[in-house]
Amino acid sequence: MGKVKDLLDRKGYGAHSVEPTTTVYSAIEQMCQKNIGGVLITENGMLSGIFTERDYARKLILKGKSSKETLIKDLMTANPITVSPETSIEDCMQIMSDKHIRHLPVTEGTKVVGMISIGDVVTFVINEQKSIIAHLESYISQ
Repeated sequence: MGKVKDLLDRKGYGAHSVEPTTTVYSAIEQMCQKNIGGVLITENGMLSGIFTERDYARKLILKGKSSKETLIKDLMTANPITVSPETSIEDCMQIMSDKHIRHLPVTEGTKVVGMISIGDVVTFVINEQKSIIAHLESYISQ
């Protein structure tokens, strides 16, 4: 099975981030514009947290808070679990399953180089399986 770097080579590197003082409303608006389910929270170029649609639903809506008045730093998940480009896709699936998370920031040292989602992982695995099947069919038909 492939590694995170293989997935990022196909998907693209980089991840959208916001400052901790960004309002939840602004972050959700940006997520909607970019059609993404989560944003990284960075401060002075360093990863400090992650905020996802799940955080929005569970930490804001259900607690009756206002998205226009609440800051991301008050709802973000601090110190998120990260993976490196060398992490296997299998390990990512295990982490996501064990920790019940859907997004993993990808870091090299202290630098954020990307973010992967459970959807990215599933798509990668499906494409890898299709490639293996096509290779086997070609081998069998020779």
